Amino acid sequence: MTETTPVVLLVLALLLTGPAPALLARASWPLRVPRAALVLWQAVALAAVLSALGAGASAGTLVMTHPSPSWWLVVLHGAALLLTLVVTARLLWSAHTLGMALRARRRRQRHVVDLVGRSDRRAPGALVVDVERPVAYCIPGVRSRVVVSAPALDALGSDETAAVLAHERAHVRARHDLVLEGFGVLHDAFPRFVRSSVALDSAAGLVEMLADDAARRRSGAVPLARALARMADAPVPAGALGSGSVTPAVRIRRLAAAPGTSGAGGPARGGRGRLGAPAWLVAAQAYTVAAALVAVPTVAVAVPWLTALSRALLP
Repeated sequence: MTETTPVVLLVLALLLTGPAPALLARASWPLRVPRAALVLWQAVALAAVLSALGAGASAGTLVMTHPSPSWWLVVLHGAALLLTLVVTARLLWSAHTLGMALRARRRRQRHVVDLVGRSDRRAPGALVVDVERPVAYCIPGVRSRVVVSAPALDALGSDETAAVLAHERAHVRARHDLVLEGFGVLHDAFPRFVRSSVALDSAAGLVEMLADDAARRRSGAVPLARALARMADAPVPAGALGSGSVTPAVRIRRLAAAPGTSGAGGPARGGRGRLGAPAWLVAAQAYTVAAALVAVPTVAVAVPWLTALSRALLP
């Protein structure tokens, strides 16, 4: 471990919370492999936290083990340690407050829809509510609910309703709410001047595409695309899952561009689509980068830090 290790990790943490998410948000390849893109987003967020925590840990160790630290070394490493403590405290506080708020809101929503909702043979397994606008959403959690409005059932055909319900049940089954809650916690944990909402918005869009893929495999691309067009302006209650930064128009174009979706089946495996490279290769590259992002700050800090700490503590 060198004296520049905390500075390097601090710079890496700042890059992973600012420029890196901005570049990734502008990329087009996540539309083809949303699962791999979501893993990469998670790796970027986790690597940013690891880098921030590693900067403080390495700074404190260097100051403690240095025989005669200069004033600038103490000040610089003290700043890195302070940032780490702030991020840790905000991370714990954000996880507590956001988790409590989301669960309370969803508990109230479940109570309301259980009171006013009714069953309808057109939407088996869902609760139908009588409101003015067509809506369809899920209330995630251990006691999840799939909710659809009566105007939505009137506007959608039977195959389109099946596609909408399959989409919402995919959210519930995959617990996409926990993925988005993690991004929300990380977003709130970092200081306002370095954080960005692009990671949270992009993750919200990616889980919508994952649910689209599940619904497409079950009900077909055409009914799902028609349902998206009919429900384009449907509001999403607070606490439910929304479309994030991906608009219904983008999702419809994605369904139309996917290979093998002219009928009811899903996309062909390994298809090239319109972007050239096979989807499996794009996904493999994203997974490789994700693994490297998490491994590099971990290895760069853990091994030298433990070595320096053992030398300081052991005679």
